[in-house]
Amino acid sequence: MREEYRILSATAILGYGFPTESFEEGMKRRPHLIAVDAGSSDPGPYYLGAGVSFTDRDAVKRDLEIMIRAGVKENIPVVVGTAGGSGGEPHLAWCREIVEEIARENDLHFKLAVIHAELSKEDVKTALTAGRVHPLDPAPELTSEDIDKTTRIAAQMGMEPFIKALDGGAQVVLAGRAYDPSVFAAPAVRAGYDKGLAVHLGKILECASICATPGSGSDCMFGYIGDGYFRVEPLSPVRKCTTLSVAAHTLYEKTNPYLLPGPGGHLDLTHTKFEQETENTVKVSGSRFVPAEKYTVKLEGAKCIGYRTVSIAGTRDPIMISKIDDIIEGVRARVADNFRDKNWKYYLHFNIYGRDGVMAGLEPQKNAPAPHELGIIIEAVADTQEQANTICASARSTMLHYGYEGRRATAGNLAFPYSPSDFHAGEVYVFSIYHIIEVDDPVQPFPIDYVEL
Repeated sequence: MREEYRILSATAILGYGFPTESFEEGMKRRPHLIAVDAGSSDPGPYYLGAGVSFTDRDAVKRDLEIMIRAGVKENIPVVVGTAGGSGGEPHLAWCREIVEEIARENDLHFKLAVIHAELSKEDVKTALTAGRVHPLDPAPELTSEDIDKTTRIAAQMGMEPFIKALDGGAQVVLAGRAYDPSVFAAPAVRAGYDKGLAVHLGKILECASICATPGSGSDCMFGYIGDGYFRVEPLSPVRKCTTLSVAAHTLYEKTNPYLLPGPGGHLDLTHTKFEQETENTVKVSGSRFVPAEKYTVKLEGAKCIGYRTVSIAGTRDPIMISKIDDIIEGVRARVADNFRDKNWKYYLHFNIYGRDGVMAGLEPQKNAPAPHELGIIIEAVADTQEQANTICASARSTMLHYGYEGRRATAGNLAFPYSPSDFHAGEVYVFSIYHIIEVDDPVQPFPIDYVEL
């Protein structure tokens, strides 16, 4: 049997950190690849639309510096996907600047491949007209107007651009938006290992030690792929992988326990087998990749819908708590009446923590006992920051002194943990594109720049 292909996953998301001791343990196992997923759509559409990272620059630089120094010293490829958190052009440029800074400060010399993932509106419109763009449930059909209103569109690349970058001699690969497992799977597939097993291993390694118990997104994980199987092993002595922890993480972010769609096809786990190989290592086999008739990649786009102001408060008055819905409706009516002559379009929302603030309309405990206190977040979104400020301030002051039957104290209904009480949060984005696009060539939409540092 040929040698196993060995992969060191540094952390769940670049910038989340990892213990140096765990990384050093990984390096002792002589990895063929050091890789990390650097982003996600989980933090919401703001970061994609605004072109900023949700991870801290100093934290990202710390992680990257350790990885790149080790990779260059040992001649191991370092691969980063979804640079800057969202993988658009400003995110990619932000992360590239950090890589170049690390190279300068450490006198490192290597070939860098930069893979772009942001698509032009014109290209997406052309594909839409040709019937090559389709919605992902529950997104509606895409229109040309939707595209025009979208600030930025990123496409989620598969394995092929990474393979091309490595074929081009890159020591460090920095990619825009990428299908998370691709970062780990592509080099293994390039080395000749099974695509289904590589994608499944990538699915686990993308979150590093979250698949272990106790799980952590800020610790390293090691993967081995051989002929007909792969193995996962945590690198900290306080963690272990079990069949339960690895199988459970395989179900992460899936609507179907057996099928996981991605660029160019889907992962079929119908016959996957999990075995406890050692006390802390799990062996997996049986996963297979099923190619699609048409190669598609996911599109993510965000548009600005206004500006947000937020006020955070709380109450312990049991009488107010018992009448909170009536009070909210009364405040809404008062605010609407105050500004009925302005013809403003605004959104006013009250998030009630302690009752249904987390689950909202999906809260299953409809008749739970009344809490002794409530956290109240007042949110206003309007066309301008000034209008949002005004609506939020009006709702906050109205609720603070709102009179209700049985009220005893007149000093105020709300407690504010912060001064100032209102936070001007700026632009609000929503996902405006959540679709797939058919491509003839899985590399063509993702141009690669090579840079000698």
